[in-house]
Amino acid sequence: MPADQAAGLRRRVCPAGKGTRPPLRYIHCISDSPEPGMRLARALHHIGRTLLLIDTQGRLFASSSPRSLFDWKHQLERRQLHTLPQAYCEAWYAPGMRADEPALPDMVGSYDDVVFDLEWDCADLALPPDVAHAVVMEIRRTDESIRKAYAVLKTLARSGVAFRAGLLGDRFACDHVQAAGCHFLGQEVVHAIFNVANENDAFAALAVRMADEERA
Repeated sequence: MPADQAAGLRRRVCPAGKGTRPPLRYIHCISDSPEPGMRLARALHHIGRTLLLIDTQGRLFASSSPRSLFDWKHQLERRQLHTLPQAYCEAWYAPGMRADEPALPDMVGSYDDVVFDLEWDCADLALPPDVAHAVVMEIRRTDESIRKAYAVLKTLARSGVAFRAGLLGDRFACDHVQAAGCHFLGQEVVHAIFNVANENDAFAALAVRMADEERA
């Protein structure tokens, strides 16, 4: 077994007698700006999570990405990711990357969370099985933003995978999306949504809620 894959498997197993670790979690952070993904990464780091922040849109780390002969697809093929150390996480410049890349899980098993930075216009969610999924949406007080957020909830509800959905941004917009999802999409969505738009520090609240969900 390749060393990187073995390391990932070891990370997902607890010490003897403690069972196995929770499944790897993918966090899909959808927003108009790059700031939410980075703030969420910092908040998760603050509570002790180890994570990889993937720049799927080329808007976070393009200027600091190391020059390489190999793009992210070749890095996966070579089983060697060229990550960028940050104070709060490791970052990976991978524009165009989707969460359902078959080789990805074996390469990221050493992390607690993998955060995918997504723009609304490019939020084509990929939800592979055998991975825990959380979707974080920054919602603005516009009809378009509310409509897109509800469409994501609808996609999640019909996906057949287990998920959690975090809402932040404008309070009215988040409340509207939550109410619509709970009314039209069933009990699974009711229990999956956590709305932190009313919190003083929405990202800290999201991080704590996610940690609590994993321990439950």
